[in-house]
Amino acid sequence: MDALALGLSPLSSVTRVAELDPDRDLIVAFHEGQRTAFDQIVRRHQRGMWHLVRRYVKSDADASDVVQQAFVRAFRGLGSFRGAASVRSWLYRIAINCALSWLRDHRRETPTEIAEDALVEQHQAPARIEGNELNVRLREAISQLPPKQKMVLELRVFDDLSFKEVSELADCSENTAKVNFHYAVKRLRDILGGAHE
Repeated sequence: MDALALGLSPLSSVTRVAELDPDRDLIVAFHEGQRTAFDQIVRRHQRGMWHLVRRYVKSDADASDVVQQAFVRAFRGLGSFRGAASVRSWLYRIAINCALSWLRDHRRETPTEIAEDALVEQHQAPARIEGNELNVRLREAISQLPPKQKMVLELRVFDDLSFKEVSELADCSENTAKVNFHYAVKRLRDILGGAHE
């Protein structure tokens, strides 16, 4: 199925995004009735979405539940997906919304600590002790950031997304995403620098 059959102008920015999207062929296959194409999308993005959600939802089991809910929402909405963003950006936005909804619904629950190896995996015992202390300080510092700065920093650093993708997920302009990232890094330096004094 081509862009015209999907109701897109051949020269539209939506079409240009879709052409750069590595999942474009799977979307086309899904629109043509091949439901197994969605299974391939799940396999490609499940791990990244889980890590994204895990930063919001503090237990592995709850993160898995939220990701499953996000994929259910994506499956229901895939028929109307037209490629205004990459499939990954679209899925990550759904995952973030599901995680925020979960947090809102469970805000009275006591959050548990993130697993020691959730952010960085260490392999040597002496380095692990020192690394764990740094990871704890870093997690505490990140938690002190304003929500938009925290989201932009995590999407850029932990998910390795471009500022364009970050801006789509954070619902802001690309320039605003860059500014938020700059201030997040500056604030982290201030917080972590103050921890040594």
